[in-house]
Amino acid sequence: MPSAKTLKLILYEVLQFAALSVPIFVVMERFAGLVRDVRGQDQTAYWLVVAASIAYVTSVTLLVWVPIKYTILKQRRFLREVTQWRPAALAYLVLCTLPCFAILIASSKVQVDRGHRLDHFAELPISLVLFSLICVDVIERIRPCRLTGQSDSLDPDLDYPGPILTHLEQVSTVSSQLQPDEGHSGHAEAKNGIASGRWQHFSGSPGRSTLSSRAPSTAYLYSSSSHPISYSGHLGFLWRRDGRSEMFVDSFLFWLDTVEMLRVAEEASIFYSHWVFPIYIVSFLSTFRMIITPHNSLLSTAGVLLQDFPFFVIRVALIVIFGSVTPLLYPMKNVLVTLTFIYFTFLVRLRIFKRRSMF
Repeated sequence: MPSAKTLKLILYEVLQFAALSVPIFVVMERFAGLVRDVRGQDQTAYWLVVAASIAYVTSVTLLVWVPIKYTILKQRRFLREVTQWRPAALAYLVLCTLPCFAILIASSKVQVDRGHRLDHFAELPISLVLFSLICVDVIERIRPCRLTGQSDSLDPDLDYPGPILTHLEQVSTVSSQLQPDEGHSGHAEAKNGIASGRWQHFSGSPGRSTLSSRAPSTAYLYSSSSHPISYSGHLGFLWRRDGRSEMFVDSFLFWLDTVEMLRVAEEASIFYSHWVFPIYIVSFLSTFRMIITPHNSLLSTAGVLLQDFPFFVIRVALIVIFGSVTPLLYPMKNVLVTLTFIYFTFLVRLRIFKRRSMF
């Protein structure tokens, strides 16, 4: 009987292989049907394209995919030191996403050259390719984690450093709580009976400040801890969280902008024009962000250079030429992300922004 670790490994590898092969088969079969219709119901052309898809999947699986996965799992040679990028994700993009996007562009070119408008590959192929891409991303993120029990906070993919909302009660100042005959330490109680605790004066930190007694009855501050305060009671389940489920949400949000860009390419007026080429090219370039590990500092720069800035240029051009083919929210998001990245990364380092001001 195989162990749970082995079963989990088999499950992950089967899902990733399905994400590699199924989109290619679906897109190629759709393209084969298109070629058959364009060539006057030529069944030979249809089966040649289908046979080519089967031969391609078999070849890349045996010659590329399996050796790469074996090398990664065994941590052989140079892959032993790889920690900042994901080789499996790179292999998937080159072996699956790139051919699928190329076939989609070829389908548009074939119909435009023949003067037909038979199939613009709406919905199913695009959604399947993107869903498989998201599945591979989720598997790579959740691979180090356990699938049963509580989340392990030591897992690198589950450690989300950042501000956590913490509830604080009102407290009085130190001077109002210390008795005159006491030194610099002792027990103190708030006059309103809400909070009590031990206050100690540190001689090495004379400038240490405390909460003012003029503060409101309740205050919300940001804690540096990565784990929120737990709540008990009948509604305590509302405060429960698990990083493993949040991975799925983060992955779908990570690809939301690319999904919208490819949705625009499904418009018939755009799909049968030359604008389908830059749309699929910039969309494919944006997928290279998946190669970088989730918490790598390079991910922000890659997001601006590979997604937000080129997407903004393409969307503005599409709106000018084709009208309202995409919601204004997306170009606004692209320009805002780009400008804030430039400002907080480069401009704030200039001398003029280092001066004291009201900001």
